[in-house]
Amino acid sequence: MIDRRLRVLQAIAGHGTVTAAAEVCRLTPSAVSHQMQALSRELDVALLEPVGRTVRLTPAAHTLLEHAVSLTAAWERAQADLAAHRTGDLTGSLRLCGFSTAAAVVAPRALVHLRRHHPALAVRLCEHEPARAFDLLAGREVDVAVVVATPDIPPRSDAAFEQQPLYTEPLDVLVGPGHPLAGRDAVALQEVAADPWIVGSPGGAYHQLVVLACTSAGFQPTVAHHADEWDTGAALVAAGFGVALVPRLADLPGRHDIRRIPVAGPPLPTRHVLTAIRAGSAGRPAVSAGLDALRQVCATELPELTLPR
Repeated sequence: MIDRRLRVLQAIAGHGTVTAAAEVCRLTPSAVSHQMQALSRELDVALLEPVGRTVRLTPAAHTLLEHAVSLTAAWERAQADLAAHRTGDLTGSLRLCGFSTAAAVVAPRALVHLRRHHPALAVRLCEHEPARAFDLLAGREVDVAVVVATPDIPPRSDAAFEQQPLYTEPLDVLVGPGHPLAGRDAVALQEVAADPWIVGSPGGAYHQLVVLACTSAGFQPTVAHHADEWDTGAALVAAGFGVALVPRLADLPGRHDIRRIPVAGPPLPTRHVLTAIRAGSAGRPAVSAGLDALRQVCATELPELTLPR
């Protein structure tokens, strides 16, 4: 019901270029340009203006985007109100999105909960990095996202989304069997400040998480290797190529000889995990059920997590 071209304009605003917006919206750059030209003609205002090889939004475009956020939220609330007129079991679909550990540990348990309590609801899960999850939410390709709070996701104040704390998860130090700290029950993060580090690819949520934890402890990690898969990181640690930080829920391969040691703070490295939905959609029965399932699982099945008060 909401003009899809508004989503394209939002993507240009969020990603800065027509090419990037086209990729997010699964269109060609020429199709994006054509849609913006058509929308501009219909509204009789200029929406984009060229700046070198790129474009920038006009004041009129920013005004339109403000209304687009309100319109989208109102449409979500309308769908929620209409759902109240339906009777019987909860039906329809719910699309969940989560980052690696949430998608492997938390979300599947929530899916089991939903299948038990709402068997007629069709649920689908996909795994994506947090920043991509917000693109999927905005594009109406997912309904609920579980994301790590990192600098590259929209701020909590962004009116297009509703973000709520889900859980806080401690991080553990990972060392090889020959490491001097391998026999310890707990370590301070500063004790591995001089070690080479194995982190995720630059720009990814895991990379940001580790660097932030280290800088909060007073040091900049010396990065020796990049690994985005726990299997790769564990293999490098086991072979003595460095240390790593791993979330408590991360399931590490048993074939690697590694030691997982809790961190004694302060500072205590943790990651904060949020749920994110489109603004106005919390009242939709399927979305509400999905959020409730996630909270229930974290409260009853995962005691290693800290829940928001």
